[in-house]
Amino acid sequence: METLLSICVGIGLSAACGFRVFIPLLIMSIASLSGHLTLSQGFAWIGSYPALIAFAVAACLEIVAYYVPWLDHLLDSIASPAAIVAGTLITAAAISDMSPFLKWTVALIAGGGAAGTIQGLTVLARGASLVGTGGLANPIVASAELGGSVITSTLSLIIPIIPVVLIVALVLLVGIKVL
Repeated sequence: METLLSICVGIGLSAACGFRVFIPLLIMSIASLSGHLTLSQGFAWIGSYPALIAFAVAACLEIVAYYVPWLDHLLDSIASPAAIVAGTLITAAAISDMSPFLKWTVALIAGGGAAGTIQGLTVLARGASLVGTGGLANPIVASAELGGSVITSTLSLIIPIIPVVLIVALVLLVGIKVL
């Protein structure tokens, strides 16, 4: 049961990377330092003070940059692959008591997939905002994405199954809309 919960924590935090890349890493670092999250062997560095400072600075820069109209679209092109990498890393860091091959397979498919899916949806939302409002609503979209990242990350640590259920529901909803 503990392994399943750690997978859910990893997937939830990975999905939050689709909204903002560094917020889930920052929250994971804080949770590890406060003793609320045990990281997998080899990932203790995420719960170190230098990593906490680096994630905090990167998160602040990322938050501010998404409020700059032309910079937010440039960041989306960089954030898409970065979100997948961060999602994979976060899931691998959260999963313990599993063979390395299986851990990295789950991390890449579930963690990277969740991050990539959410990131793709945010890129679509930002593009629709640009077309529909000429970019005037982009600060609203940026605030919603920030809130989504913080809420998803926090819920992933408190009640890990909820973000996973929401991600599955969102993917199904989008799939039905597309078909």
